[in-house]
Amino acid sequence: MNTSLIGKNALVCGSSKGLGKASAIELAALGANVTLLSRSADMLLDAVNDLSLVQGQHHSFIVADISDHESLKAKIKTLTASRPIHILVNNTGGPAAGAILNASADEFLSAFNNHLITNHLLANLVVPGMKKSGYGRIINMISTSVKIPLKGLGVSNTIRGAVASWSKTLSNELAPFGITVNNVLPGATATDRLEEIINNKADKSQRTRIEIESEMIAEIPMGRFGKPEEIAAAVAFLASPSASYITGISIAVDGGRTGSL
Repeated sequence: MNTSLIGKNALVCGSSKGLGKASAIELAALGANVTLLSRSADMLLDAVNDLSLVQGQHHSFIVADISDHESLKAKIKTLTASRPIHILVNNTGGPAAGAILNASADEFLSAFNNHLITNHLLANLVVPGMKKSGYGRIINMISTSVKIPLKGLGVSNTIRGAVASWSKTLSNELAPFGITVNNVLPGATATDRLEEIINNKADKSQRTRIEIESEMIAEIPMGRFGKPEEIAAAVAFLASPSASYITGISIAVDGGRTGSL
């Protein structure tokens, strides 16, 4: 099985911590040159120093706010002018939790712009280089909510579903060029995002964190939360040459929690 990414260039969004950083680490371990993208320069500097250099890779980072599309576009254009991006990992922190009827129109619009529109903008910027180089992987970090909506995540459920449909449509359009587009759907994973969700549930229900955690773990057949590196392993495989005939899918990495095929 060929999982080598030597000579390939990857752009990983939201990669200063959490699932984005874990994905960048795995891609670098397979030999890719990785460009990290996030808002925090200090955290990016720490993250880039955690990437493997043993196969002669060259890593870098871009400080950018994905909600500022004009600035983001300018920075990615500068990047793609110097090298093609073969692997794009779209990863953005999820919208705030809450009941769907309590969400404002602005919350939906903000989430739509930060997730779907940002993904679309980045894809448009990197696809020409993928076509020219004959290698392309677009991997979207979404959520298991695209299969079964999750309670208390009204805005997230709505926008994640839209991103999944966009991804499937894009996969069909890019398949003739050998460019794959897939979604990784993390389940409950030990990240800052999970902490936020647990704290939110505890505050609203006036229960302890331990009670909330136990309730969530009880829904997972494997009986534990996922590790960021376990999600990142799926990203790395989909980015590899061995995944060349896999496109247009949404793969749940959730310990068996999602109750559908």
